Amino acid sequence: MENKIAILGAGLVGTSWATIFFQAGYNVLIFDCDEKKLRLGISNVTKNLVDLKKYGLVSEQSNQTGKIDITTSLSDALQGAFYAQESIYEDLETKTNFYLEIDSVIDSNTIVGSSTSTLVASAFTENNRCSTRCLVVHPANPPHLIPIVEIVPKPSTPKDVCYRVKNLMSKIGMEPIVLSHEIDGFILNRLQGALLNEAFYLFENGFASADDIDKTISKGLGLRWALMGPFETIDLNAPDGISDYCIRYSELYFNMMKQSDPSIPWNQNTIEKLSDAMRSKYASGDIKNRQAIRDHRLAALKAYLINE
Repeated sequence: MENKIAILGAGLVGTSWATIFFQAGYNVLIFDCDEKKLRLGISNVTKNLVDLKKYGLVSEQSNQTGKIDITTSLSDALQGAFYAQESIYEDLETKTNFYLEIDSVIDSNTIVGSSTSTLVASAFTENNRCSTRCLVVHPANPPHLIPIVEIVPKPSTPKDVCYRVKNLMSKIGMEPIVLSHEIDGFILNRLQGALLNEAFYLFENGFASADDIDKTISKGLGLRWALMGPFETIDLNAPDGISDYCIRYSELYFNMMKQSDPSIPWNQNTIEKLSDAMRSKYASGDIKNRQAIRDHRLAALKAYLINE
């Protein structure tokens, strides 16, 4: 049975992936060059599992066979692994060099999924011997609490590689979507980017405070979006469905979008004002605690949606 998973990178995303694979019963080996980061990574996995159990998202019996360990050897991490999840720093040069290292030690059948948020795999894997087995497998953060995962094949990716990765993601409890071809930012971050661009525009031009813009999502649109996507939302928001909605509102949306320019970079002065607004809400030293609160709320929401 294919049972070894290599996790490449012991940051928050990597250790969240390690949590998912471990609780699904796989043998997980986490690689990182930094021993301190590896020790912290194991601690994060333990904490994640405790939180999942607290909300009934993993039982004591869910992992009867798997084990988890750490290594500073890339070769040891990849040896015998049928799948590897890479979650290193989001930088094109860093990833390109790292994949050359992977290429020098990887087994002949190992598939490598990258957690990259915006970079297409063609940009950093094309010159590798293992290129056809490398693709984007992008989660939302944190993966152990948000099940969506985007599988983005390259033009050279064989269909059976996509099929195997999609089946693996489904098996470990994720919700995979498969893009037909590459595009920067994939689906999740292109949708998020469109919303962020509009939020920046509204704040920069003084239409509303940062808190009120956040509240419009958390106390408004976000509540619906936790239950359904944008197309189902508008399908339910007109008497005769999505066609009726578009007849009523498409011109309105078109005219609204003409008022802002999404191609303009975020203004540094606006970024500083937004930072001041967030720091007036909570200090930078409290971010870690706020992340923990977010994760507990996400766990509770995930448990509710599963049991609905």
